[in-house]
Amino acid sequence: MSPGVLHKEMHQILVAVCRRVGLDPSGAELLRLRSNAVFRLREGVVVRVATAPDALPRVVQALEVTRWLAGRGFPTVRPADVPGQPLLQDGRAVSFWRYVPAGPGGKPTTRDLGRLLRALHDQPAPAFELRRLADPLARVRYAVEHAPGVLSDRERAWLADRIAELTEAWDNLRFSSPPALLHGDGWIDNLLRDPGGRVVLCDWDSVSVGPREWDLIPTYHGHRRFGLSAADVEAFADAYGWDLRDWPGYDTLIQIRELYAIGIHIRNAPADPFSRRELAVRLDSIMRGDPRARWHLAEA
Repeated sequence: MSPGVLHKEMHQILVAVCRRVGLDPSGAELLRLRSNAVFRLREGVVVRVATAPDALPRVVQALEVTRWLAGRGFPTVRPADVPGQPLLQDGRAVSFWRYVPAGPGGKPTTRDLGRLLRALHDQPAPAFELRRLADPLARVRYAVEHAPGVLSDRERAWLADRIAELTEAWDNLRFSSPPALLHGDGWIDNLLRDPGGRVVLCDWDSVSVGPREWDLIPTYHGHRRFGLSAADVEAFADAYGWDLRDWPGYDTLIQIRELYAIGIHIRNAPADPFSRRELAVRLDSIMRGDPRARWHLAEA
């Protein structure tokens, strides 16, 4: 399938920013295109180009937190040695990271994820200020209100009502413990196994301080929508030391995660064919109340 407009735009930004910092973009491999276009360069650097034009503060925090965590010995990806990053190129925030080649031991598991999230949530607060997770649907709300041509009037009205309903429900949740340092997107695809066999966390753009339940819900939602097995969820809960399904707010939180997971596709749909197709699938299943429809993270 030919690249969409968004892919082409991100690649143009990649080429321009690599020329600015003296890196070679030829032969760059696109690893992922969602909230970021993630490219691997031949010289062992990963370049992340944010697709949202307002991403700069989040990228700044991702760089700060990973440097701080790496200094504490926490298993995280590390920024590459590119002076002055993050950079702005054509209005997009660009960051540079050390590439992590795949190491021995096979793909990381949900058990690895549970263990790392528990270790992360046990970290003290850093000395610098971090974003607070107060409204997880804020960016979805903005996308619904500022996405002309993407949603029908009926879809926009339904989503606005549903977002308002679930925002009120979020405000009324009673969380199990004080706020913790959150990864913000605690999902198994954000794990890498390094050449020494160690599992590390990547993709820190949503880092914040907030209820740890927000980092746990993606695995349960992954069982609902993305093909994780019941055994995957059990292994995750066992490694973390707590099963989120025992918490009274579980059903509300998984509904919030459902809406959260369509935001990126509303934002990317005008320029990305996959997002247009996936948005239709996700929105249809949510509006019909179908909890079994399978969602996808990339082209099948």
